[in-house]
Amino acid sequence: MNGLNRRQFGILGLGGITAAVGGALPAWAQAPRFVTILTGGTSGVYYPLGVALSQIYGKAMPDTKFTVQATKASAENLNLLQAGRGEIAFTQTDTLVQAVRGDAEVGFAKPLDKLRSLAVIYPNYIQIVASKASGIKTLADLKGKRISVGAPKSGTEINARAVVKAAGLSYADFAKVEYLPFAESVDLMKNQQIDATLQSAGLGVASLRDLASAIEITVVPVPAETVAKIGEAVYRSAVIPANTYNGQTADVPTVVTGNALATHAGLPDEAAYQMTKLMFENLEAMKSAHAAAKQIALSKDAAAEFAPLHPGAKRFYQEKGLL
Repeated sequence: MNGLNRRQFGILGLGGITAAVGGALPAWAQAPRFVTILTGGTSGVYYPLGVALSQIYGKAMPDTKFTVQATKASAENLNLLQAGRGEIAFTQTDTLVQAVRGDAEVGFAKPLDKLRSLAVIYPNYIQIVASKASGIKTLADLKGKRISVGAPKSGTEINARAVVKAAGLSYADFAKVEYLPFAESVDLMKNQQIDATLQSAGLGVASLRDLASAIEITVVPVPAETVAKIGEAVYRSAVIPANTYNGQTADVPTVVTGNALATHAGLPDEAAYQMTKLMFENLEAMKSAHAAAKQIALSKDAAAEFAPLHPGAKRFYQEKGLL
């Protein structure tokens, strides 16, 4: 197969295969083919968007089997891509930058040189939510309290480190630190076992909506001066609009980073082109899966290179005049 293995060639989809062989499908092309979409916890935003993508792709590429895998999100997803154990992954852009450069502190012992970007999609809001009963109203009030910062070395936990440090705190300042995914963190808050949770996700994430419907909450502000102290260009100030969550009656300043779809260098160019194109052509289906997708737009920002742009995606953006 001219140096391409069966798995790589199989995920081209019918259009790419047909073009490559002048309209005739060889026998091996009719064998089952698989693509794994790496997401995050089922109570987050990545998972429902991954399911939506699998449905979009499945309709356009019926001979390819798409599997959605729940994971610990960004860092795990990127390591799986590097190892060839997935074809598409959701990730935060800050984690993608750290993986490409090989940031050992957050779990990347060496640069992940096979990572490629398909698209920057929507912003991730770093949302710090405390129980009203805890009395926490500011970042300083977190000192001496019990907090969950996300799964170990997940994108959320990496964000937690950055914000906590910029606020002049450290994990040692908390009475207790839990390293748990979104849903488990919410369960602990409902049971009064922790006082606050930091969750990095799209606005209206299911876990926090669930929490706000069960107990009274306070969305803790992250002031612009704290954001500036993080010192990374991938972080910027933003606002969680009033009434995003039950009981949140005012806008709350916070910090955002980006989300991206990533792949690896082994994904064939035609597959990368089609998958990028299909997502942007089916944004209504993405929006139906989760409100966070309302912020996905085909623009120059989508082609930003936090990792090298995959040649297939690059071809799509060039056709759209965005490069």
